[in-house]
Amino acid sequence: MSIQDIVDFNQATTAAERYRPEAAKVLKGDPEQTVYNHYNSPCGQLNAGVWEGEVGQWTVNFTEHEYCEIVQGVSVLRDSDGNAKTLRTGDRFVIPAGFKGTWEVLETCRKIYVAFEQKA
Repeated sequence: MSIQDIVDFNQATTAAERYRPEAAKVLKGDPEQTVYNHYNSPCGQLNAGVWEGEVGQWTVNFTEHEYCEIVQGVSVLRDSDGNAKTLRTGDRFVIPAGFKGTWEVLETCRKIYVAFEQKA
């Protein structure tokens, strides 16, 4: 490994992947999302990049452990019991694998993520 193997998000030229949640998962709006997955580990379990989401709400079921840092916008994460956490610019947090609930974007949101997919 050398310095050329370092992934600098500010200089990455990763292609944007645009998508929407499955229609059955969408609860409000038209939450188009974009991901720039700047890094995939050789074992396939670790990914890191930038995610952007438009206004809307959808159900989530995290199979991965995900560290997030909100760098723009406002979202609300709700668990399956309806408990809510508002996420704003500057917030840093981890969503454990197994979390189920909803993600709602109130203002276009951008986050840095590092996700670890645990193998069974």
